[in-house]
Amino acid sequence: MAGPGMKMALGLSLLALLSACGDKTPVEKNRPRVFVQEVKPAHYAASVTLTGDVQARVQTELSFRVGGKIIQRTVDVGDRISAKQVLARLDPKDLQTNVDSAQAQVVAEQAKVKQNAAAFVRQQKLLPKGYTSQSEYDSAQAALRSSQSSLAAAQAQLANAREQLSYTALIAEAPGVITARQAEVGQVVQATVPIFSLARDGERDAVFNVYESLLAGSPADKTVVVSLLDNPAIKTTGTLREITPAVSEQTGTVQVKVSLDSLPDGMQLGSVVSATASARGKTAVELPWSALTKNLSEPAVWLVDGEGRAQLHNVVVGRYLTGKVIISAGLEGGEKVVIAGGQLLHPGVKVEIAENTYKDLTVGAQP
Repeated sequence: MAGPGMKMALGLSLLALLSACGDKTPVEKNRPRVFVQEVKPAHYAASVTLTGDVQARVQTELSFRVGGKIIQRTVDVGDRISAKQVLARLDPKDLQTNVDSAQAQVVAEQAKVKQNAAAFVRQQKLLPKGYTSQSEYDSAQAALRSSQSSLAAAQAQLANAREQLSYTALIAEAPGVITARQAEVGQVVQATVPIFSLARDGERDAVFNVYESLLAGSPADKTVVVSLLDNPAIKTTGTLREITPAVSEQTGTVQVKVSLDSLPDGMQLGSVVSATASARGKTAVELPWSALTKNLSEPAVWLVDGEGRAQLHNVVVGRYLTGKVIISAGLEGGEKVVIAGGQLLHPGVKVEIAENTYKDLTVGAQP
C-alpha cells in the first residue's frame, strides 16, 4: 500500500501534466486554397455561323386544273424547262366526250335558229299584206330570239368544254428548274394537287433556319457574306431580305432569307452555303467551365467575399461555348470568382487565395 508521500507526489505530477496541456493553443485546420479571377466590365461580341442552301426567289407548285389519270410525263427532277413547255398530260377521254356533246348541242341550236329565222322572214313579208296577224308575227319573232339565246348558251358551253379539255396538258408558265415531283404516270390525281415544284429562273436567295433566340435584335448591318460550304473561297455578298414572323412547328426555327447579289461559278441552285453574323445581345460575363457549379438544380459560382469566405451565388447561363460559358445575369463586376479549387468548398468557409493568380474576366454582349 502506498504511503501519504507517494500519493502527494502522484497528485502533483498529474497537476503539472494538465497545466502543460492547457498552455498549448488549438491547431487551426488548413484553409482550402483556391484560384480566383476578378470580374471587370468589358464588351464581348459573339458570332454565329449558319448553314443554309441556295433557293429560287420564286418557287411555284405546278398542278392540273382538272382531275384525271396521268398518261404522260415528259420531265423529271433536275430538268430545265422553258415557258409553254408541256410537262405532263391527263387522259382526255371523259373531257373529249363533253366537247363532242357540247358540239352536237350547238349544231342542234343552229338548226333551230335557221328554222325560226325562215319563219320570221315569212311573217315579215305577210304582215304588210294583211295575210297574217300581229300576234303570229310577234310569236315568230319571240321564237327566233329564244333560239338565238339557246345557241349562244350552247356555244358558251362548247367553249368551256374545250377549255377544260385543254387543261389535261400541264404547261409551264415560266422557265426554270424542276426541283420536286409528287406524281407518276398511271396515278389518278385531283385538281390543284401539286405535281411538280418549279424553281423559276431569276434572282436567288440563301435561306437559313435560325433559332429565335439568336434574333433578339435585328443586325445593324444587313450585308452578309455567303460562302460555299465545300469551298469557302467561293463566296458572294447578299442583303438580308426577309425574316419569317412565325416559328416552324417542326424545327422550332424561323427562316431567314438573304438576297444574293450574284452567283459565282460553283455556286448554284441547291448549293449548301454558310454565313457568319454577329448578333446583338445583353450584357454578360464570360467564365471558364471550371467556375460553374450548381446550387441544388440552379447554376451557380463560388464568390470570395471581403472577409475571405466562400459564398455560393446563383447565376443565369445565357450561352454555352467551347471551354467557357456566358453568364447573362447574376454578376455585375468586381466580384472574385473561384475558377479552381471549389470542389471542397462549403458556404462560409475561409479560403486561402493563391498568389499571382488574378486574371480579369470580361463582361460582354450575349448573342
